[in-house]
Amino acid sequence: MVSRQSQERLAALLDPATTVLLTVECQQGVVGPDSALPELAAAARSSGALDNIARLVAAAHEGGVQVMHAVAESRPDGRGANRNARLFRAAARLPLQQHTGTTAVRVAAPLQVADEDLVVRRLHGLSPLAGTDVDALLRNLGCRTLVVTGVSANVAIPNAVFDAVNLGYTAVVPSDAIAGVPAEYTPAMIRNTLALVATIATTDDILGRWKAPRRRSGRPGEKPPTPA
Repeated sequence: MVSRQSQERLAALLDPATTVLLTVECQQGVVGPDSALPELAAAARSSGALDNIARLVAAAHEGGVQVMHAVAESRPDGRGANRNARLFRAAARLPLQQHTGTTAVRVAAPLQVADEDLVVRRLHGLSPLAGTDVDALLRNLGCRTLVVTGVSANVAIPNAVFDAVNLGYTAVVPSDAIAGVPAEYTPAMIRNTLALVATIATTDDILGRWKAPRRRSGRPGEKPPTPA
């Protein structure tokens, strides 16, 4: 059972005014039914991770928490893409490519993208933060806590968490809203690595902190309007 002290600390970390929910590579070409990585897509869906991410996104929209979607894509000519690791070379040979402007790089169902969401796309690397606009956007939003969800627990998720911590953010990882392959690797990664640098919670833990009596408009850091 989670202690009262832990609940209070989590509530403080997840203040909607200073928290951003990040979804990582939750795009059709990765976790959708026609994924280029069917084993990873199956793990994201069968584990319930994708549904839990959708629940977190919906609650963030209702509770005034900024949502940011990090999408990995490539140009058809491959310009600017990495070729310096086995992973990149294998991805370049997949029958489905994450090309800019295609359905593969659209945020996948059941996640809903609201008008106020930010979608950040990258053409290179392994991390949604390194070399992208994410850090600058988070700082402009007044973000202190980054909730990291998505895929994969093998590569992009630990990259995002490490980069967030190195940049001074507090990382929160909902253990049931990330996925990797094989399925048993995800809890091992959480227990042996992510738990050392991030606050580990569950989707329900976070949802309980984001229940709000009304929707808050504006961006994190802004005070709600005073009633007339």
